[in-house]
Amino acid sequence: MLHLIQDLFEKRVNQFVSDKRTHKVFFPKAEQKQSALSKRDAEIVKVKAAGRIIEMNEEEEFQTVKYQAHYQYLIKQKEMLYMEEEIEERLAKFYKKALVMDEEINPYEYQKSPPLPTTLNLEETDERLSFQYDRLKAVQYAERWWNSYNPLYIKFENDCTNFISQCLHIGGAPMRGYPVQGSGWWLQNKKWSYSWAVANSLKLYFALSKSGLHAREVSSPDQLLLGDVICYDFEGDGRFNHNTIVTGKDADGMPLVNAHTYNSRMRYWAYEDSSAYTPNIKYKFYTILG
Repeated sequence: MLHLIQDLFEKRVNQFVSDKRTHKVFFPKAEQKQSALSKRDAEIVKVKAAGRIIEMNEEEEFQTVKYQAHYQYLIKQKEMLYMEEEIEERLAKFYKKALVMDEEINPYEYQKSPPLPTTLNLEETDERLSFQYDRLKAVQYAERWWNSYNPLYIKFENDCTNFISQCLHIGGAPMRGYPVQGSGWWLQNKKWSYSWAVANSLKLYFALSKSGLHAREVSSPDQLLLGDVICYDFEGDGRFNHNTIVTGKDADGMPLVNAHTYNSRMRYWAYEDSSAYTPNIKYKFYTILG
Protein backbone atom coordinates (compact mmCIF):
# COMPACT_ATOMS: atom_id res chain seq x y z
CA MET A 1 0.00 0.00 0.00
CA LEU A 2 2.86 2.39 0.72
CA HIS A 3 4.12 2.13 -2.86
CA LEU A 4 0.64 2.96 -4.19
CA ILE A 5 0.55 6.17 -2.14
CA GLN A 6 4.10 6.99 -3.25
CA ASP A 7 3.11 6.61 -6.91
CA LEU A 8 0.20 8.93 -6.27
CA PHE A 9 2.52 11.60 -4.86
CA GLU A 10 4.96 11.39 -7.75
CA LYS A 11 2.20 11.99 -10.29
CA ARG A 12 0.76 14.82 -8.19
CA VAL A 13 4.01 16.70 -7.64
CA ASN A 14 4.65 16.98 -11.38
CA GLN A 15 1.32 18.73 -11.85
CA PHE A 16 2.16 21.58 -9.48
CA VAL A 17 4.98 22.71 -11.74
CA SER A 18 3.43 21.73 -15.09
CA ASP A 19 2.69 24.25 -17.82
CA LYS A 20 -1.08 24.32 -18.26
CA ARG A 21 -0.66 25.38 -21.89
CA THR A 22 1.04 22.12 -22.82
CA HIS A 23 0.01 19.70 -20.06
CA LYS A 24 -3.49 19.16 -18.76
CA VAL A 25 -3.71 19.43 -14.99
CA PHE A 26 -5.80 16.61 -13.53
CA PHE A 27 -5.27 17.42 -9.83
CA PRO A 28 -7.70 20.26 -8.89
CA LYS A 29 -5.51 21.47 -6.01
CA ALA A 30 -2.59 22.01 -8.39
CA GLU A 31 -4.75 23.97 -10.79
CA GLN A 32 -6.17 26.13 -7.98
CA LYS A 33 -2.69 26.86 -6.67
CA GLN A 34 -1.29 27.72 -10.09
CA SER A 35 -4.23 30.04 -10.77
CA ALA A 36 -3.92 31.83 -7.42
CA LEU A 37 -0.17 32.29 -7.85
CA SER A 38 -0.46 33.64 -11.39
CA LYS A 39 -2.64 36.52 -10.10
CA ARG A 40 0.35 37.57 -7.97
CA ASP A 41 2.95 37.13 -10.72
CA ALA A 42 4.30 34.19 -8.74
CA GLU A 43 5.04 30.57 -9.56
CA ILE A 44 6.06 27.31 -7.95
CA VAL A 45 9.61 26.48 -9.02
CA LYS A 46 9.96 23.32 -6.93
CA VAL A 47 7.67 21.16 -4.85
CA LYS A 48 8.15 18.23 -2.51
CA ALA A 49 5.44 15.98 -1.13
CA ALA A 50 5.59 13.31 1.55
CA GLY A 51 2.88 11.06 2.90
CA ARG A 52 2.05 9.33 6.15
CA ILE A 53 -0.67 6.71 6.46
CA ILE A 54 -3.03 7.42 9.37
CA GLU A 55 -5.26 4.40 9.05
CA MET A 56 -5.94 1.68 6.52
CA ASN A 57 -8.84 -0.72 6.02
CA GLU A 58 -9.02 -3.65 3.65
CA GLU A 59 -12.10 -5.63 2.65
CA GLU A 60 -11.71 -8.28 -0.02
CA GLU A 61 -10.30 -6.45 -3.05
CA PHE A 62 -11.05 -2.92 -1.76
CA GLN A 63 -8.58 -0.85 0.25
CA THR A 64 -9.37 2.45 1.97
CA VAL A 65 -6.50 4.62 3.16
CA LYS A 66 -6.69 7.79 5.26
CA TYR A 67 -3.38 9.58 4.91
CA GLN A 68 -1.63 12.86 5.56
CA ALA A 69 0.11 14.77 2.79
CA HIS A 70 2.88 17.31 3.55
CA TYR A 71 3.62 19.74 0.71
CA GLN A 72 6.59 22.09 0.50
CA TYR A 73 6.44 24.71 -2.27
CA LEU A 74 9.39 26.86 -3.26
CA ILE A 75 7.69 29.97 -4.61
CA LYS A 76 9.27 32.67 -6.73
CA GLN A 77 7.64 36.09 -6.88
CA LYS A 78 9.60 38.78 -8.67
CA GLU A 79 13.05 38.62 -7.05
CA MET A 80 11.80 36.92 -3.90
CA LEU A 81 11.98 33.22 -3.04
CA TYR A 82 10.16 31.73 -0.06
CA MET A 83 8.96 28.34 1.17
CA GLU A 84 5.28 27.66 1.78
CA GLU A 85 4.22 24.48 3.57
CA GLU A 86 0.89 22.83 4.21
CA ILE A 87 -0.54 19.60 5.58
CA GLU A 88 -3.74 18.02 4.36
CA GLU A 89 -5.61 14.85 5.25
CA ARG A 90 -6.93 12.81 2.34
CA LEU A 91 -8.96 9.67 1.78
CA ALA A 92 -8.00 7.29 -1.02
CA LYS A 93 -9.80 4.17 -2.20
CA PHE A 94 -8.31 1.41 -4.30
CA TYR A 95 -9.89 -1.56 -6.08
CA LYS A 96 -7.48 -4.34 -7.03
CA LYS A 97 -4.69 -1.83 -6.34
CA ALA A 98 -6.11 0.62 -8.88
CA LEU A 99 -6.99 4.10 -7.57
CA VAL A 100 -10.73 4.80 -7.77
CA MET A 101 -11.00 7.82 -5.45
CA ASP A 102 -8.68 10.33 -3.80
CA GLU A 103 -10.18 13.37 -2.08
CA GLU A 104 -9.37 15.88 0.61
CA ILE A 105 -11.07 15.62 4.00
CA ASN A 106 -12.39 19.15 4.46
CA PRO A 107 -11.35 20.40 7.93
CA TYR A 108 -13.24 23.70 7.88
CA GLU A 109 -16.55 22.77 9.47
CA TYR A 110 -18.16 25.57 11.45
CA GLN A 111 -17.62 25.11 15.18
CA LYS A 112 -21.01 24.73 16.84
CA SER A 113 -20.20 26.21 20.24
CA PRO A 114 -22.24 29.33 21.08
CA PRO A 115 -20.73 32.66 20.01
CA LEU A 116 -19.58 35.23 22.52
CA PRO A 117 -22.67 37.22 23.66
CA THR A 118 -22.74 40.64 22.00
CA THR A 119 -24.21 42.19 25.18
CA LEU A 120 -21.18 41.29 27.30
CA ASN A 121 -19.56 44.20 29.14
CA LEU A 122 -15.85 44.22 28.29
CA GLU A 123 -15.00 47.72 29.36
CA GLU A 124 -12.65 46.83 32.25
CA THR A 125 -9.88 49.36 32.81
CA ASP A 126 -7.83 47.36 35.32
CA GLU A 127 -4.19 48.39 34.83
CA ARG A 128 -3.13 44.77 35.26
CA LEU A 129 -4.70 44.15 31.85
CA SER A 130 -2.27 46.47 30.09
CA PHE A 131 0.51 44.73 28.17
CA GLN A 132 3.15 45.21 25.50
CA TYR A 133 2.50 42.85 22.59
CA ASP A 134 5.71 41.08 21.58
CA ARG A 135 5.08 40.40 17.90
CA LEU A 136 8.40 38.59 17.45
CA LYS A 137 7.59 36.06 20.18
CA ALA A 138 4.11 35.47 18.73
CA VAL A 139 5.53 34.84 15.26
CA GLN A 140 8.34 32.64 16.57
CA TYR A 141 5.73 30.54 18.38
CA ALA A 142 3.59 30.30 15.23
CA GLU A 143 6.66 29.07 13.31
CA ARG A 144 7.65 26.58 16.01
CA TRP A 145 4.21 24.96 16.39
CA TRP A 146 2.53 25.37 12.98
CA ASN A 147 2.63 21.60 12.36
CA SER A 148 2.63 20.23 15.89
CA TYR A 149 0.89 20.74 19.21
CA ASN A 150 2.35 22.23 22.37
CA PRO A 151 1.62 19.72 25.19
CA LEU A 152 1.28 22.61 27.63
CA TYR A 153 -2.02 23.54 25.97
CA ILE A 154 -5.20 21.62 25.19
CA LYS A 155 -5.48 20.31 21.63
CA PHE A 156 -8.82 20.73 19.88
CA GLU A 157 -10.14 18.80 16.89
CA ASN A 158 -10.82 22.16 15.23
CA ASP A 159 -7.64 23.80 16.46
CA CYS A 160 -7.26 26.96 14.39
CA THR A 161 -8.48 29.46 17.00
CA ASN A 162 -6.82 27.67 19.91
CA PHE A 163 -3.52 27.96 17.99
CA ILE A 164 -4.01 31.70 17.35
CA SER A 165 -4.88 32.24 21.02
CA GLN A 166 -1.68 30.47 22.04
CA CYS A 167 0.35 32.74 19.76
CA LEU A 168 -1.32 35.85 21.21
CA HIS A 169 -0.79 34.61 24.77
CA ILE A 170 2.91 33.91 24.15
CA GLY A 171 3.10 37.43 22.72
CA GLY A 172 2.04 38.72 26.14
CA ALA A 173 -1.74 39.09 25.87
CA PRO A 174 -3.30 38.73 29.36
CA MET A 175 -6.20 36.38 30.00
CA ARG A 176 -9.38 37.55 31.69
CA GLY A 177 -12.93 36.38 32.40
CA TYR A 178 -12.32 32.99 34.11
CA PRO A 179 -14.38 30.96 34.95
CA VAL A 180 -17.33 32.25 32.87
CA GLN A 181 -17.15 30.57 29.46
CA GLY A 182 -18.94 33.41 27.68
CA SER A 183 -16.78 36.09 29.26
CA GLY A 184 -13.37 37.45 28.31
CA TRP A 185 -10.57 35.42 26.77
CA TRP A 186 -8.92 32.67 28.81
CA LEU A 187 -7.72 29.07 29.16
CA GLN A 188 -7.37 27.64 32.66
CA ASN A 189 -7.72 24.29 34.46
CA LYS A 190 -8.58 22.49 31.19
CA LYS A 191 -11.47 24.90 30.65
CA TRP A 192 -11.66 27.76 28.17
CA SER A 193 -13.73 30.70 27.03
CA TYR A 194 -15.55 30.52 23.72
CA SER A 195 -13.33 33.34 22.47
CA TRP A 196 -10.20 31.26 23.14
CA ALA A 197 -11.23 28.31 20.97
CA VAL A 198 -14.12 29.26 18.66
CA ALA A 199 -13.37 31.22 15.48
CA ASN A 200 -16.56 33.28 15.42
CA SER A 201 -16.26 34.14 19.11
CA LEU A 202 -12.68 35.40 18.80
CA LYS A 203 -13.76 37.68 15.96
CA LEU A 204 -16.61 39.01 18.14
CA TYR A 205 -14.22 39.46 21.05
CA PHE A 206 -11.88 41.58 18.90
CA ALA A 207 -14.85 43.75 17.93
CA LEU A 208 -15.87 44.32 21.59
CA SER A 209 -12.76 44.32 23.77
CA LYS A 210 -11.28 47.67 24.82
CA SER A 211 -8.63 46.49 27.31
CA GLY A 212 -6.37 43.51 27.87
CA LEU A 213 -6.21 41.68 24.55
CA HIS A 214 -7.82 44.09 22.10
CA ALA A 215 -7.46 44.92 18.45
CA ARG A 216 -8.34 47.51 15.82
CA GLU A 217 -9.99 46.49 12.57
CA VAL A 218 -8.22 47.77 9.46
CA SER A 219 -9.64 47.94 5.97
CA SER A 220 -7.06 46.01 3.95
CA PRO A 221 -4.54 43.20 4.52
CA ASP A 222 -1.51 45.28 3.53
CA GLN A 223 -2.07 47.34 6.70
CA LEU A 224 -1.40 44.33 8.93
CA LEU A 225 1.84 43.78 10.82
CA LEU A 226 3.55 40.54 11.77
CA GLY A 227 1.60 38.95 14.62
CA ASP A 228 -1.74 40.38 13.50
CA VAL A 229 -4.83 38.23 12.86
CA ILE A 230 -7.10 37.55 9.87
CA CYS A 231 -10.61 36.09 10.38
CA TYR A 232 -12.35 34.14 7.61
CA ASP A 233 -16.04 33.64 6.85
CA PHE A 234 -15.76 31.15 3.98
CA GLU A 235 -19.47 31.04 3.14
CA GLY A 236 -20.12 34.75 3.65
CA ASP A 237 -23.01 34.00 6.02
CA GLY A 238 -21.75 36.07 8.95
CA ARG A 239 -20.35 33.07 10.86
CA PHE A 240 -16.56 33.23 10.88
CA ASN A 241 -14.97 29.77 10.83
CA HIS A 242 -11.20 30.21 10.54
CA ASN A 243 -8.38 32.42 11.87
CA THR A 244 -4.74 32.86 10.87
CA ILE A 245 -1.73 34.82 12.14
CA VAL A 246 0.52 36.94 9.94
CA THR A 247 4.06 35.54 9.94
CA GLY A 248 5.57 37.10 6.81
CA LYS A 249 5.04 39.34 3.78
CA ASP A 250 5.36 38.53 0.08
CA ALA A 251 7.13 40.61 -2.57
CA ASP A 252 4.13 42.96 -2.77
CA GLY A 253 3.98 43.45 1.00
CA MET A 254 0.88 41.26 1.37
CA PRO A 255 0.50 38.93 4.37
CA LEU A 256 1.66 35.33 4.52
CA VAL A 257 0.03 33.42 7.34
CA ASN A 258 0.37 30.35 9.59
CA ALA A 259 -2.60 28.31 10.79
CA HIS A 260 -3.81 25.09 12.38
CA THR A 261 -6.57 22.60 11.52
CA TYR A 262 -5.36 22.64 7.94
CA ASN A 263 -1.80 23.13 9.20
CA SER A 264 0.07 25.61 7.03
CA ARG A 265 2.89 28.13 7.12
CA MET A 266 3.73 31.15 4.96
CA ARG A 267 0.47 30.67 3.05
CA TYR A 268 -0.92 33.58 1.04
CA TRP A 269 -3.58 35.26 3.16
CA ALA A 270 -6.51 35.09 0.67
CA TYR A 271 -6.91 31.25 0.74
CA GLU A 272 -8.06 31.22 -2.88
CA ASP A 273 -6.37 27.83 -3.30
CA SER A 274 -8.35 26.32 -0.40
CA SER A 275 -11.10 23.74 -0.86
CA ALA A 276 -13.14 25.84 1.59
CA TYR A 277 -12.91 28.99 -0.57
CA THR A 278 -16.16 30.31 -2.04
CA PRO A 279 -16.88 33.47 -4.07
CA ASN A 280 -18.83 34.72 -1.03
CA ILE A 281 -15.83 34.68 1.32
CA LYS A 282 -15.47 37.59 3.72
CA TYR A 283 -12.44 38.64 5.74
CA LYS A 284 -11.82 40.73 8.84
CA PHE A 285 -8.35 42.20 9.43
CA TYR A 286 -7.28 42.95 13.01
CA THR A 287 -4.11 44.61 14.19
CA ILE A 288 -3.34 43.78 17.81
CA LEU A 289 -3.05 46.72 20.21
CA GLY A 290 -0.92 46.59 23.34
